[in-house]
Amino acid sequence: MFTAFPHRLIAVLESADRLGDFGTLTAVANGLSAVVTFLHQLSRPPMHDQDILLNDPPCVVVNKPGGILVQSPPGIDSLVDQLRSYECRRLEMDPERVYIGVPHRLDRPVSGAIVFARTRKAANRLSEQFAGRLVGKEYWALVAGRVTPSQGMWRDEIRKLPGEARAEIVPADHPDGRIAVLHYVVQRYLEFGTWLRIRLETGRMHQIRVQAGARGFPILGDEQYGSDVGFGPQTDDWRARWIGLHARSLTFRHTKTREKLRVTAPVPEPWRQLLPEAAWQIKHESVFAQGDSTQR
Repeated sequence: MFTAFPHRLIAVLESADRLGDFGTLTAVANGLSAVVTFLHQLSRPPMHDQDILLNDPPCVVVNKPGGILVQSPPGIDSLVDQLRSYECRRLEMDPERVYIGVPHRLDRPVSGAIVFARTRKAANRLSEQFAGRLVGKEYWALVAGRVTPSQGMWRDEIRKLPGEARAEIVPADHPDGRIAVLHYVVQRYLEFGTWLRIRLETGRMHQIRVQAGARGFPILGDEQYGSDVGFGPQTDDWRARWIGLHARSLTFRHTKTREKLRVTAPVPEPWRQLLPEAAWQIKHESVFAQGDSTQR
């Protein structure tokens, strides 16, 4: 999985001769960054059966850990790479013959349920469900501060900042603004803040993170949107860090039978350290069931 790493690092460092002193410093910095990322990838365990939440061809649902990209350029670890390796071991197939379709994504620091397709037809049908807002998505979030009222809706206009992997809330008349709507319910008030259950009505870039942070309730560990505390495994590589946002469940239609499927992702260890056992083992019954768009 990491065979591209040595060649990539050598190429970066050798380019210093063509770039001058400033280029040398930049190349060295990039090379060291590659080393940190590579070592972190080596420490990450491979995917196992317990990471698979649903294995029902032509769909597979994985419980994604925080700190890993869903997809990535060659030489950088990703969930797709790990799933392909898992499928190769399970089916005894060559990597080139394993198809992994990606109908949606989760942000790198976010954990939880994500669905992949094993065929192009299944990928198209899942993509149509996401595009038509027919997929029920519930998230759990740990945020700073006391969110009031105990349930409500957040509605904003959000735009992606040009040239940055970041978004912001803008006035309603902004030409680049796109409507963002979510519904939340307070599950519990805790010593550090609030545990929220969230249903997305739209799916904008960093939507939950932006909307929560803009209201003074940053998600734990999300320095990008205002958090000043850590969350989950601590690492020198900030890109590999977690935040307190978990894709708790996905509800969608099976691409062949049209059967309604609801898949729930158990909370990872960082959540268990903050919540009492009786809390994170609650029976999953969506508090948003009446508004579940998959009922259409």
